[in-house]
Amino acid sequence: MPDNIEIGTIDGENVATFVSYREPAWHELGTVLDEEVDTKGMLSAGHLDNWNVRLEEVEIPEGYYSHKAQFRTVRTSPFDRTTSDILGYVGERYKPFQNEELFAFGDALLDGGRWETGGSIKNGTKVFGSLALDRRTVLDDDGAADEIDNYLLVATSHDGSAAITASVTPIRVVCANTLNIALAGAKQTFKIRHTQSMQGKVQAAREALALTDTYIDLWEQEMTTLLQTEITNIQFEELVSKIYAPKDTKAGVTRYEKRHDVLWDIWTSDTIEPVFGTAYGAYNALNEELMWNRNGRGDNATENLLASRSGFNPIWNAENNALLTAVKALVPATA
Repeated sequence: MPDNIEIGTIDGENVATFVSYREPAWHELGTVLDEEVDTKGMLSAGHLDNWNVRLEEVEIPEGYYSHKAQFRTVRTSPFDRTTSDILGYVGERYKPFQNEELFAFGDALLDGGRWETGGSIKNGTKVFGSLALDRRTVLDDDGAADEIDNYLLVATSHDGSAAITASVTPIRVVCANTLNIALAGAKQTFKIRHTQSMQGKVQAAREALALTDTYIDLWEQEMTTLLQTEITNIQFEELVSKIYAPKDTKAGVTRYEKRHDVLWDIWTSDTIEPVFGTAYGAYNALNEELMWNRNGRGDNATENLLASRSGFNPIWNAENNALLTAVKALVPATA
């Protein structure tokens, strides 16, 4: 599938390992729930329950020697409970965590909360879920206004490629942009390695993520400053040129012109209209192009694209922060 959400067949019907509360996802796959469900119900609706992720020792072939035991991570297929899937190969210190444990961790961080999404990608090797935070951010500056929902994202891998991660992420409602930015003095992400236990980690994660407001407060200050900074169309075009200055080749110029046209269409679109003419609007236009209008990269392109839209990919987040730095240069020194 182009989006790498898992697809399988149950009782002759195609199903996807994805679930969303009220709103269908951009990929239009999975189950859409009309009513809130608890953690167990979310896992069940997304076909994420009872995977029984476990380790099986890999037999060393005759004639070979290894000083360390090797294991494969295996799950019971969510589509056919009589079969199992190999998810990856790991070392002897690796500790598998169940999807139930991941979602319980997110639940515990918020002392319960409303689940918004849950799913798995890349053949079940990566699993994620999001919970709505109680706090909604409303940016308002003399008529220019924007509403931001805030979420707690939890994710893990079952192949040893990623730790258990919890992140605080603002989402711009109109275009569903994941506006992840690095802020001094507030952690956005907390990680637990698969060689550790979750026991005793909840309070540490709460403190690190500053779920009680620190991260969102600082983020709101940053975005309010950008919203209060007016910019012209000429300044926006200069910004695009500065960030994506074309290489002195025909191909480079062509790529730049295509990106420029896409960015201009976004800048003048309905999704930006409420904050048009501000540095905040410019940041959103750049972010939207980064997240939604470019192809993924490399062998795992589709996975990277989905991860970027979920806010889990550090490379895409670093690019996003570079865009923010360029936009912040438009803010007067006295602001």
